[in-house]
Amino acid sequence: MAIKVLVVDDDKLVRRGLISFLPWQAFNMEVVGEASNGEKALEFLECNPVDLLLTDLSMPVMSGIELLRNARKRYPHLHMAVLTLHQDFEYIQEALRLGAIDYIAKVQMEEEQYEEILGRIAARIKEDRNQRSVSLNPDQIIAENKQGYVLLSMAHETELNWPQEVNLPQALMMEAERNSWVWFVKEEQQEQVVEVLMAKAQTEPESVLLVLTDIAGCGWKDLQRWLREYREQVLFYDYHPDHNIRTVSILDEPNIPAGTNELELEKVKVDRLFSRWFQNDRVFDGLIQEMKSLRLPEKKLVGFLYSLVIEWNRLFAGTQFTKIQMIPSLHSWYQVELWIRKIRKSIHGSVGPSSHSQEILDCITKAVSMIQEELSTQLTAAELAQRLNLSRGYFSQCFKDIIGKTFNEYSRFIRIEKAREYLLNTNHTIVWIAEQTGYADEKYFSRIFRESTGTLPSEYRQTHRLN
Repeated sequence: MAIKVLVVDDDKLVRRGLISFLPWQAFNMEVVGEASNGEKALEFLECNPVDLLLTDLSMPVMSGIELLRNARKRYPHLHMAVLTLHQDFEYIQEALRLGAIDYIAKVQMEEEQYEEILGRIAARIKEDRNQRSVSLNPDQIIAENKQGYVLLSMAHETELNWPQEVNLPQALMMEAERNSWVWFVKEEQQEQVVEVLMAKAQTEPESVLLVLTDIAGCGWKDLQRWLREYREQVLFYDYHPDHNIRTVSILDEPNIPAGTNELELEKVKVDRLFSRWFQNDRVFDGLIQEMKSLRLPEKKLVGFLYSLVIEWNRLFAGTQFTKIQMIPSLHSWYQVELWIRKIRKSIHGSVGPSSHSQEILDCITKAVSMIQEELSTQLTAAELAQRLNLSRGYFSQCFKDIIGKTFNEYSRFIRIEKAREYLLNTNHTIVWIAEQTGYADEKYFSRIFRESTGTLPSEYRQTHRLN
């Protein structure tokens, strides 16, 4: 079987010279492709079987060193050699550390030396082939196996090097995508493979072992696509660290849920903001399941959670309710649920047990929302109490108990905070800002603002914009 060669160099004349000048046929070698940089070389490797990668070290877009590093992870059985100049000695050392088996200098070489180097490379590849008879064609590998084993990490930001730590010399491993590797083994070796990979999955944080069945007849690109969709649409929501070993048929297409409309999102958002979810266990568990059932794509889920955090902190700024911090990282729904439960516990700690009924809790949080939404109207406690069907005295007492401020204290605080926002982020006049925050008299607004902040509105705008 001929040794298939890919030549990579950014200089087209050098590539053509090497392809035409080197005695490939004398050593049963065949140049099957060429590329001008590392990225194009990786694209070629994804679609074509290659036995020997011969690459320059200094190239634009992706250097030869980066190409060697990527190829080593994705195609551990690919042989690699480097093209170099004499002054690239440090790069040659790095290339050898990354697995290059030899190097060819571009200048000052005689034909006999080329033959010596190619012969040395060919002998090394032949020796490895004798030890390993498995083809490097991904589609052929899949066709010869009934199942595969995928070890993956749910984390995005951590670069893991599991293949180097997993000692399975008789198994063929390929990288499906970042932090995701597929092993293919003969039937008689499966027990050993499962044992080793299960142990790895149990010790590595946020890792999952998938046993893929019914893979025969599936192409490598189809397998990569299926794995990516399964990870994003199924595993993201089903992952749990106590159940991180799963057997899945490749014939089961990931169930893509219908798009969630804005009304559904708004309903969950309103329920999430108001008090019932952190006071009532049954309501809380129901809300968690309702949010999960939406099965939002990861990016949309992140945006949705951000909007909840911003809205909560806006509504309850200046109250005894705790300020919510956005989830620091998000790899699975399991993390989201832990984060929400932590928030609930924190809110419980900030307000303590309530002696008020659930109905009163809901009324007061609705009052907070009304104040926020109707800032340009100077609402009074009597008006809100009437709209909520409560007596003024009872409403005022409940408001202070639950929010931690009197109605007037909270109302003034929230109006001044909104005024600060307008002063810093708009060029509207002080008169306009006063009207938008419920003050018909500009002078009265300025006096209240100075009492609250220590400066007049115009001074606040000038000082803080300079800072």
